[in-house]
Amino acid sequence: MGWLNVIPPARESMKMKLAKMLHEAALLCAVLNLMAGVNPALAALAHLTPPTRDPNTPGYVKARELPDGTNPPADADGNFIIGPTHNRAPEMTVQTNVPQGTVYNFTMNSAESKIYPGIAREANTFGTVDPTDPVKLVVTTSHPAPYTRRVSVYVPKQYVPGTVAPFIVGADGPDRALFTALDNLIAQHRVPVMIAISIGNGSGDAQGSERGLEYDTMSGLYAEFVEKEVLPLVEKQCNVTLTRNPEGRATMGGSSGGSCALSMAWYHPDLYHRVLTYSGTYVNQQWPPNAGTPQGAWEFHEHLIPNSPAKPLRIWMEVGDRDLLNPNVMRDNMHDWVVANENMAKVLAAKGYHYQFVFARNAGHVDDRVKQQTLPEALEWLWQNYQPVTK
Repeated sequence: MGWLNVIPPARESMKMKLAKMLHEAALLCAVLNLMAGVNPALAALAHLTPPTRDPNTPGYVKARELPDGTNPPADADGNFIIGPTHNRAPEMTVQTNVPQGTVYNFTMNSAESKIYPGIAREANTFGTVDPTDPVKLVVTTSHPAPYTRRVSVYVPKQYVPGTVAPFIVGADGPDRALFTALDNLIAQHRVPVMIAISIGNGSGDAQGSERGLEYDTMSGLYAEFVEKEVLPLVEKQCNVTLTRNPEGRATMGGSSGGSCALSMAWYHPDLYHRVLTYSGTYVNQQWPPNAGTPQGAWEFHEHLIPNSPAKPLRIWMEVGDRDLLNPNVMRDNMHDWVVANENMAKVLAAKGYHYQFVFARNAGHVDDRVKQQTLPEALEWLWQNYQPVTK
């Protein structure tokens, strides 16, 4: 509600009335949320308008407020506040005067996968909270099901076949915006000549779905799937040689794809050292339950990062001021995306990680306007201190 502060003092009564109206709206959302816990059909109504969070809220990380429309420096670590205006960066538009990479497309079927043979949750069904454990969601309508995923591979014009290339793996592909950004950034020598592998998910969302299984599971399994089943196809079908050095490998994703990107590097620092996430789902959304990480990706900032020696990871994160809050029937205090990302920034700072955290004003969940503004500098920051690899 920071925008209320722009109302002139002479209209203070109007300001108070507006504040009261917003307070009442917030109460209504809270009631709808509680009702959604009983009747899942009301969940969508309850979450149409997430509350706007103030980046200066007590308990949030101390962050540097940047001039509206600007991005954090590509060589600076720490916490930053951007917005409320989000203009498309020039690097996000196709420039005819720069070399254009080639995009290869192919599909992968579940029948070909030894790691992910496929599941799905029945349409219009919901999980229910375990009456004996509020952090668990019981899903009884998930069953084996086939899927087909798309894979898009960007190969820059500057790539020389036969040479070893760094690369970035992205979730929820294909991501044409990433390919456009790389065309321009590579031409400007702001990032290395790299391959981008944009992998579609196996369909569905959240608990009981193939996408949820792939992205929200707290393990290195998805990284192993990419390593064993995706990358060999990329090298064969696109005539590229991908580096085995983790310093030349990055992961990227938004929402659950973001928590998946971190899981890939956290559980396999031998494979990936660089991570980029928008609105990372660092919340309790794992399914099936795992006794080793009972709070799902909330464990990253609750236990895993604080209680583990620092790993050689470089992490870029973003969250919006209107990001998600309790978008399901669980009321476990572990479903606030803003708090989760704020907590991530705290623990990364405490452990001495190289990280950059961006809090975006006037932004929703995985807000495309924010991505269009920030992706070029985010990629440039991500690849700071990179030294070309030969293997």
